[in-house]
Amino acid sequence: MNIFTKTGKMTINFFRSVGQLSIFTLNTISHIVRPPFYFKALWQQMIEIGFYSLPVVALTTLFSGMVIALQSYSGLSSLSSEGVVASVVELTITRELGPVLAALMVAGRVGAAMAAEIGTMRVTEQIDALTSLSTNPFKYLIVPRVLAGMLMLPLLLLVGDVIGIYGGYLISVYKLDFNDTNFLRNTWNFMQAIDIYSGMTKAAVFGFIVTLLGCYNGFNSKGGAEGVGAATTNAVVVSSILILVSNYWLTELFFAR
Repeated sequence: MNIFTKTGKMTINFFRSVGQLSIFTLNTISHIVRPPFYFKALWQQMIEIGFYSLPVVALTTLFSGMVIALQSYSGLSSLSSEGVVASVVELTITRELGPVLAALMVAGRVGAAMAAEIGTMRVTEQIDALTSLSTNPFKYLIVPRVLAGMLMLPLLLLVGDVIGIYGGYLISVYKLDFNDTNFLRNTWNFMQAIDIYSGMTKAAVFGFIVTLLGCYNGFNSKGGAEGVGAATTNAVVVSSILILVSNYWLTELFFAR
């Protein structure tokens, strides 16, 4: 009977976690639209999430654009369709790889840091101290981070899109002997508005997921240093999985026929 006992416990724990996360999400959303607002904390989180994540996102998208240009040329040259390399780079970066890679990098850097920071505050009773000082922990700790993630991920994506396309441009022009004017013209002519706003919408959703799960796992951590470590791991793993899952459904929403 042990296998049934373990299966039952896992099922109950799963639904308990889903319920707790749902309540946490609803509380966060309700506090986002209600005063008071801590604009200084919001600005600090915008700098932390946006500015300090820029080098990581830039390097990731730069080399992704280079790899896409090389791989697409390798495949399309056999079909005598090398001219569409620019459009493949633009489409792949703006719609898919740009938002997904930016979100995964931010999840690894920012989501883990949020879970560790808030988790440490939880196990050292600093969150309880905030409550005793009549400061709502959701208002002061959670809302600024979630709002900053939703605002800064789309801006990071815009920078990443430009750098990723530039990486494809470098490889195409200086390694594959493309004409630079034709590459830029093909990129501009093929680009559509939906490529940009679909990617930015994805980035905003991914930013919400990363920051919410980082805060949730840290806020509910327990068990001292070991619990903080587990919360950090869960924040990165679960947010990465949800980014990939939600990427499919958002793609289905925007581009399904």
